[in-house]
Amino acid sequence: MQRGVLPEPVDHARRRLVGLGLGCTVLPAAAEAAASTPGPADGAARWAHAYAAFGEPKYPAGFAHFDYADPNAPKGGTLRLRNPDRRANFDKFNPFTTRGNAPAGVALFMIESLAVTSGDELQTMYGLLAETIAVAPDKSWIGFRLHPKARFSNGDPVTAADVKHSFEQMSGKYASPGLQAALAGIERAVIVDERTVRFELRERNLDTLFTAGGLSVFSRKWGLGPDGKPKRFDEIVTEHPIVSGPYTIARADSGRRIEFVRNKDYWARDLGVRRGFFNWDRVVYRYYSDQAVGREAFKAGEFDIYKEYGSRSWVRQHKGPKWDDGRILKDMFETKVGQGLQAHLMNLRRPLFQDRRVREAIGLTYDFDTLNRYGLLKRAYSVFNNSEFAAEGLPSPGELKLLEPFRAELPPEVFGPAWRPPTTGRDPKRLRQNLLRARTLLAEAGWNLAADGKLRNAQGEAFEFEYLNPGEGGRNTEWEANLQKLGITMKERNVDFALYRRRLEQYDFDMVTIVGGDFTLPDATGLTTTFGSKSADEPGNNNLRGVKSAAADAVLKAMAEAKTLDELRDAARAFDRIVMWNYWQVPDLFAADERTSYWNRFGMPKVRPRYFTIDTGSGFFAWPLETWWIKDPAQR
Repeated sequence: MQRGVLPEPVDHARRRLVGLGLGCTVLPAAAEAAASTPGPADGAARWAHAYAAFGEPKYPAGFAHFDYADPNAPKGGTLRLRNPDRRANFDKFNPFTTRGNAPAGVALFMIESLAVTSGDELQTMYGLLAETIAVAPDKSWIGFRLHPKARFSNGDPVTAADVKHSFEQMSGKYASPGLQAALAGIERAVIVDERTVRFELRERNLDTLFTAGGLSVFSRKWGLGPDGKPKRFDEIVTEHPIVSGPYTIARADSGRRIEFVRNKDYWARDLGVRRGFFNWDRVVYRYYSDQAVGREAFKAGEFDIYKEYGSRSWVRQHKGPKWDDGRILKDMFETKVGQGLQAHLMNLRRPLFQDRRVREAIGLTYDFDTLNRYGLLKRAYSVFNNSEFAAEGLPSPGELKLLEPFRAELPPEVFGPAWRPPTTGRDPKRLRQNLLRARTLLAEAGWNLAADGKLRNAQGEAFEFEYLNPGEGGRNTEWEANLQKLGITMKERNVDFALYRRRLEQYDFDMVTIVGGDFTLPDATGLTTTFGSKSADEPGNNNLRGVKSAAADAVLKAMAEAKTLDELRDAARAFDRIVMWNYWQVPDLFAADERTSYWNRFGMPKVRPRYFTIDTGSGFFAWPLETWWIKDPAQR
């Protein structure tokens, strides 16, 4: 299956870069008490151990541990891992800047944030570096009171000044554009006192609140030059980060191997959010040049856990004597993480795709069942796959309230059952029925088969379009054949990634494949950049489809302003109906599992979280790396 790439990573913690002018302010001493005391604008804001997007946190103040961690897990041994992405080496230790590659594991095992999200709730953050959290009722600010025991690896206390410094550096011009974009919703940080910091928000929504809670914090001393003056942020390269996490760097070899060792003085080991976590004495990453080399190294026992992305490889490569006799185990590790819409997007700016009947017809030619040869993938059916936010059945009263004002604009199917993709069941007769239906729709739209075997309109123009691909070609041959049966020509053009990205930024394409981000709660802000009318005419934005829909704009606004989970669910499902029934894309696939083989050396908690990943650095809780343990530490 062809997997597309966004021109820039976009998820619940990412924003397109905008002009900022960010700054941080230290309040005068006389104002500190007033700033930390709720005033008229603060209303009912209160300090608490956790903040839930909706409802109340599952775990009370002073809770012993998360259910999916074992507080009695033994400590010891070495966890051996491989590079989790395409980086074949590393040449710096600063993960926050653009130039160069930082090693895997630094963010997970060394760097901590003000708060961490729970792995078994939709979206709730619990204080880590922050002992307590306060949020203004109108979401205009969020405050964090730091834990008095919080310490960096050098023994220094973590202070509000360090938080301010971290924010300034990561939102400044020398940080990576992705970080700058992620923090764009925060207007400034205000130091209230030595242990209290308040972020005043430009974008008053849940996404920005959780972005602030997830802010990575490092010491102001990291990167100081010999003269005691700080280096420019992008010039901090070889210095090991001074951070507060459970591990420090013990050894780094030639950019191909890095070893972390447990900090015996780790300050948070007895906190509920950390009890039962990080049970290894050492963690070692080795870098391999490609998937095939890495897979063979795993079989040879060079590292412990291998997450597989390819269905064919999962079926054909993850088997053999070591699996048969139990030395290696394999598991699908199903998760409840919401799966964004991976789809083949049609550029509505092209006259060819402006007729909804044409778009529906193209979707009918896509035989997903035949392409899904190993049966391991699921057909995308929603903007919010694998979640309660996907439309189901008939619209609820809450959905209808949002949709009715736009009945004249919307396809009538929006007000009926939820959209589901056409299927063939690998049956040629059913595929033929789909193609016949597609031919009828195309004829209704003015496209008919000409004497030369090509589909043409009244002006004699042939139905041809280009599929733009940044990778290797030849993966759409079955689809091309089905289109050809109707007289349609799809030309696949393979380009390097730089050209691909430039053409996407200029909206210079007919069709591309894009992967939507994973989520726990829908991100109205991110979806607005993807589907909002305002972004359709802004070059470099993420509305690649070119959607301009008053209905979509209104429902996205309702999503952003939702006060309850029911309101958010109704708005998300209404939006889902609008997107799917307009056929702005041909939905592709999703996988609600983490296919993984691992050496049979581990113990693991009895309870699995709902929202997790297997590997490093995906933005979700890496349950095995954080909470498993070596069964017999003496062997390692």
